[in-house]
Amino acid sequence: MKPAAAPTVTPAAWRGLQRFTDARIALGRAGSSQPTAAHLAFQLAHAQARDAVHLAFEPGSLVDPLQALGLPSLRLHSAASDRSTYLQRPDLGRRLDPASARMLQRWQAVHAGDAPPDLAFVIADGLSAAAAMHHALPLMAQLLQRLQNDAQQRWAIAPVALVEQGRVAIGDEIGAALRARTVVVLIGERPGLSSPDSLGIYFTWAPQVGMNDAQRNCISNVRDAGLPPAQAAARLHALLARSRVLQLSGVALKDERDDSTAAPLRLPAR
Repeated sequence: MKPAAAPTVTPAAWRGLQRFTDARIALGRAGSSQPTAAHLAFQLAHAQARDAVHLAFEPGSLVDPLQALGLPSLRLHSAASDRSTYLQRPDLGRRLDPASARMLQRWQAVHAGDAPPDLAFVIADGLSAAAAMHHALPLMAQLLQRLQNDAQQRWAIAPVALVEQGRVAIGDEIGAALRARTVVVLIGERPGLSSPDSLGIYFTWAPQVGMNDAQRNCISNVRDAGLPPAQAAARLHALLARSRVLQLSGVALKDERDDSTAAPLRLPAR
């Protein structure tokens, strides 16, 4: 008896649009079903998204590269003791654990006589440690170059906080402890089925514990296949400069920049 012939895949008439998006469009069909290759690709993407949520953050791998950019760092931890707790208790991911809070208190005591920094950066794992580890440094390098070349404003930067099991709002506590005028949180976003390594940027003027999302600005989907780090840095720099002039952030601060032609800066070799 001859084996049944495999059904022929019928391509979608609009498959040419696939080149414009990573979304699963124009997959075609095999009989009345989805093609096997598309089904397997979906299962792989789902597994990658689940793995991204549980991937361990390695903040130690960022210390030396940040130092090479001229930025010291502080290793901190949220009140969520482990990944399971972090996923079940979002509130604990928004606050520092006691040891980290004491570390910032000691830093504050040592630097009590210093002028407040203009910016405090927080790099946190969020829901995708891969995003933080892969995209935060390229973004920081591009942004620092722009800040250093800023002819209108000078920017003093606090040590970078590297936070394990952190959520966006933990930046408010860190920024307040560092007495920063603005805190910028670089954090792994919730993985999608085509974007397991998407980085989000959230910044807040005059950070204090208890602020809400309407008081922050967000730039999302920072990754090579989304908003490239060079364009994200250009947008962030423009917004930070405007925020500093107006002394506000959030819904009152609009993104009016057209950065469609922004080109990567040529960074010096290190």
